[in-house]
Order: sequence, then structure tokens, then C-alpha cells
Amino acid sequence: MADRAEDPRSAPPIRWGILGAGNIAATFASAVNAHTRAQLVAVGSRNKDRAERFATAHHIPTTHVGYRELVEDTQVDAVYIATPHSEHKEQALLAIKAGKHVLVEKAFTRNAGEAEEVFAAARAAGVFVMEAMWTRFLPHVYALHQVIDAGEIGEIINLSADHGQAFTFDPTSRLFDPALAGGALLDLGVYPVSFAHDFLGVPDAVQAVGQLTTTGVDGQISMVLSYGDRAQATLSTTMWAKTPTMALISGTEGNIVVKGSFYAPTSFHVQRLDGRVWEFNQPGTKGLQYEAAEVARRVAEGATESPRMTWDNTLEVLRTMDTIRAQIGVSYPGE
Repeated sequence: MADRAEDPRSAPPIRWGILGAGNIAATFASAVNAHTRAQLVAVGSRNKDRAERFATAHHIPTTHVGYRELVEDTQVDAVYIATPHSEHKEQALLAIKAGKHVLVEKAFTRNAGEAEEVFAAARAAGVFVMEAMWTRFLPHVYALHQVIDAGEIGEIINLSADHGQAFTFDPTSRLFDPALAGGALLDLGVYPVSFAHDFLGVPDAVQAVGQLTTTGVDGQISMVLSYGDRAQATLSTTMWAKTPTMALISGTEGNIVVKGSFYAPTSFHVQRLDGRVWEFNQPGTKGLQYEAAEVARRVAEGATESPRMTWDNTLEVLRTMDTIRAQIGVSYPGE
């Protein structure tokens, strides 16, 4: 791990094709254009008008109707997949077959089995693939690791994190549609689960309770993850209320409060038992440029995965979420 997050503008240039033209794709495109040396060269959507509007808004020269044309575009070095979770596996495999490097929105796939298929294909093709868990590349997360690795709060005993957003119920929305792998966990809960994994690793035991929506996806889940003899993570996610989206890390020598939104660029407060108090202050800017820069750096060096978000990391988080979904009774069509 680097000592701190590097300036995204220092990453080598890379040519991006964007697969999907929704809100997260727009956020990614804006971040890449504003904060990196990369080029956005193409966008693909099933809707011609939507692709053209997206291209105009983000100064992208080429549009494609459909995804095969996008991944086979010779201008494109890497494909960013920004579609519903249900589509990630097939679209990643399509891009890999075309020889493209791939950044896949989180959750990476619906389940660990699908992710294993994608990584096997990437391994055979020798291309770079990474889950777009942008939180791992943010300045405050690097700083958190420095503080904890230096022993400032001692042994971690408890980590807590929440991610809840208030969404109006709409059975036609991807968030509430089982066929599109909707629900709180894969869209929102992946953040606290991955955050706990980043600092505590793979849990020894998982306990979850939740409530489902009338469409059969998870509306709210509370989770307790146990590690070793005494460390725990207490996590929650919901689509029914806006929560503080904070994270707390408590240890034998002190604690850290990570301000909301903990998964985006933010600040944190350290309180030690000896009375020493200090803060890490981070401007609240957009942060997807950091993951884009990570892809560019690793591709330039010929790597197939990132040491900060390895294939094993993605699989471990997905296996935890598979366990959580099994405990609350959520499955998706075709699983």
C-alpha cells in the first residue's frame, strides 16, 4: 500500500469506453474529465438518444447503440461498466473477450460464483479487472490505515458503519426489481461490508436480520460480523431512511469517528485514551477519479489486478454478502 493516495492527474493517460449512461456513469465521466489525464472516447447505451445526450454532456466523440460495438471499438483501452448488477457478469465477459481491461461497478456481480467466472476469463485473457469500490482509493482511507497501522487506537474491537438512503417505492425501479438484482445490500450495504473487510478481513461468523420489500428484495438489513476472539463489525443498510452514513472504529487505545459520508472523500476525528485528540481534514470533493487513476497505473505496469482491491478481496466481500442474503431469504432469478 502506498503511503497516501496519489494525485489522479499523475496517472498515465488511458482511453475509456463507458458502458451504460446512467447516474453513476455520469459521475464517473465528470470525475475523469475534471481530475485525470484520461480520455473518454466512447459511450454505449441501448438507447440511441440517451447515448447521444450523455456523449454531448461529457464531450465524448463516439456513441454506440448496444454494448458489443462499444467493447469492440479499437479506440477503447478500458471499459467502465455502469449498469444494474444483474448485467455485470455478461457485460464484463463481453469486454474481456474483446481484449479490454475492465472496471465494474460495485457490487461486482450478483454473487461470488459469477465473479469467479469473470476472474477466470480475465486470467485467461491477461487483462486487468477491478471492482469499482472507489472508497479504498480515497485519501482519508489511506490515512485511516496509517493511523491504525501505527497503533494509535490499539487493537480494533468494534467497527460500525451504516449506509441508508430514502428511496420512494417504485416496483419498476432497478432498486426494487429482483430481476435486476435490486435491494439495499448490493447497492448500499456493499459499502459498509467492504469497509469492514478492508480493516478486519474475512469474518469468522456472520449474523443478519432484515425486512424485505413487497417485490421480494431486501429493504433493510442489520449485520454483525465476528472476527477472532473479540472483534466485531456492526453494520446496517436500508432503502427506507437516510442514515448518518458514518463509520466508527473503536480500539483498545482510542477510537476514530469517520464523518458522513464515510465512503466518499471526508474527514475523521481521532480520540486516544491518553487524551490526545486530532483530526484528518479532507475537502468534500468527488472521488471516482482515484479509482480511474488506479486502473490507468496498473494497466500501464501490466498488472491484472490492484493490490488495494484484489480479486480475492472482491470474492471475499461477495461471499459475505451471499451469506447475508441467504440468512434473510433473498435470491435473484436464475441464481
